[in-house]
Amino acid sequence: MLPSPSSSLRVSSLLFFLALSLIGAGYGGDPYVFYQWEVGYVSASPLGVKQQVRTTHFSSLFPEGRILKLDASARVIAINGQFPGPILSATTNWNVVVNILNKLDEPFLVTWNGLQHRKNSWQDGVLGTNCPIPSGWNWTYEFQVKDQIGSFFYIPSINFQKAAGGYGGIIINNRNVIPLPFGLPDGDITILISDWYIKDFKDLRKIIEDGNDLGVPDGVVINGLGPFRYNESIVPEGITYATITVDPGKTYRFRVHNVGFSTSLNFRIQNHNLLIVETEGSYTVQQNYTNMDIHVGQSYSFLVTMDPNPASDYYIVASARFVNSTTRDRLTGVALLHYSSSQGPASGPLPDGPDEGDTYFSVNQARSIRWNVSAGAARPNPQGSFRYGEITVTDVYVLVNTPAEVINGQMRNTLNGISYIAPSTPLKLAQQFNIPGVYKLDFPNRMMNRPAKVDTSIINGTYKGFMEIIFQNNDTMIQSYHMDGYAFFVVGMDYGTWTENSRGTYNKWDGVARSTIQVYPGAWTAILVYLDNVGIWNLRAENLETWYRGQEVYISVSNPEDSSNKTELPLPNDSIFCGELSSLQGEQSHKFRFSEASSVTKLSKILVMWLLFAWLGVCTL
Repeated sequence: MLPSPSSSLRVSSLLFFLALSLIGAGYGGDPYVFYQWEVGYVSASPLGVKQQVRTTHFSSLFPEGRILKLDASARVIAINGQFPGPILSATTNWNVVVNILNKLDEPFLVTWNGLQHRKNSWQDGVLGTNCPIPSGWNWTYEFQVKDQIGSFFYIPSINFQKAAGGYGGIIINNRNVIPLPFGLPDGDITILISDWYIKDFKDLRKIIEDGNDLGVPDGVVINGLGPFRYNESIVPEGITYATITVDPGKTYRFRVHNVGFSTSLNFRIQNHNLLIVETEGSYTVQQNYTNMDIHVGQSYSFLVTMDPNPASDYYIVASARFVNSTTRDRLTGVALLHYSSSQGPASGPLPDGPDEGDTYFSVNQARSIRWNVSAGAARPNPQGSFRYGEITVTDVYVLVNTPAEVINGQMRNTLNGISYIAPSTPLKLAQQFNIPGVYKLDFPNRMMNRPAKVDTSIINGTYKGFMEIIFQNNDTMIQSYHMDGYAFFVVGMDYGTWTENSRGTYNKWDGVARSTIQVYPGAWTAILVYLDNVGIWNLRAENLETWYRGQEVYISVSNPEDSSNKTELPLPNDSIFCGELSSLQGEQSHKFRFSEASSVTKLSKILVMWLLFAWLGVCTL
């Protein structure tokens, strides 16, 4: 017999009180949200070709079973059996606990694209801050979404696993005391768009390691599914496509994320306007677009008002940019916007995207996205109260990327002539335990006149300094760059080579604050970032090929005057140790059970068990 709502509420209240009493003052009195994620392989065929021949079923809540050996065919990474993974949803300042059970046949890490992890780079989920979670182990992420709102996503960060999925959306809602700068939508819809290869991610990884390029992707998927058969000569039959169901006349918030490999995608909905309202945690000036270029790693929120009297369904399209028409036909994802009152399916040609011959269209569109300086976001004060244009710059870095080249017999990508190589001991752990020789704080602020090299060289950031970073793209393909731990201000972009005179074109008032920015071929993009978040933070190319081949760097931000850990949280009790610190790791401490060292993690198991008992009527209050 199911418990009554009042009984369930009393159980939840008691458990919440128990949580606060056991956790203590680590994050204060803000609410907690708990997630239990099993990461494993599932069968899927987004483009109509099977990506794995065997699936694994997990029946118990706390499994202790063995890892099944999978066939060597291609595979898709799912979370709790879902591809894409579940949406992580929280509210500003809530505490998030995500316990990861790694059911893959190799180590795994997940990073949270756009979450700033204030004072807590231990939770960033990249090789500079975390040891990977070995196969058959678990680890618990514990972090607060401090002073953030908006649309983000999570992705695997190692072993080229992003090529197999393992991604999902993140929603950070406003606190009730902070009003939205627009009317409350009638619904919230997350859309994940990506280019996609049919080959297994391990085969793709081997291609890269052998010094070859992956070539043109096989297609574009929307929410993990292939294209609707809008054209029988282009799209084969039998492909499952995504359907988004809506009601006439209502307004929905579409959160659209490009979680792909390397392809910029133009997003549009047939006969519907996209009113942009937010990007990567910042409210924007509200403007209507018929389509939007979304580059790899970027996220946008649009308000879309439905037709009050629709005659049929409509196309949702994500098509490749900066390619020829033949390639674009292949790299076009199509889903259906299905009206509950629809009289028939979508039909006819797809809505037109931008003219590929107009190279400035995308640049001008990007320049048109502005910060809504009068809107509040995570705090009551308006976004424009932080007058970034009046702050004196303390450090300048011009980061130049060039085409891949052979270094020490391997094809590598570089920034300022340095191809980053991850040491066996994460940078953050080496810093914590004063291990010498793991990394060097000597990354050059300009391109050096010397041969390219492979090195573990990182940027020495100045705490509370104001850094200007110019990305100069001397390659022939578009790049996008992401910075963990921060939202930076996009102040300028243009074709050509950046010079000191380029600062005269900067937007020093309402440049949007975000965490991922595109850099066009033969062009530059300039950002400003206030280094007030202590930690070691990853700055990477979002292009998966160039990221895997070393196009990244880390920025170390430390407070030399902090002797009481007020500006940085301590090392987590349940940390995984590797490299030179492997001897500190207990052999069985993380294997398929909750970590004994983490009070929050143990508490999450207690909470789940109590809820189960309450649900079954065993526990009565």
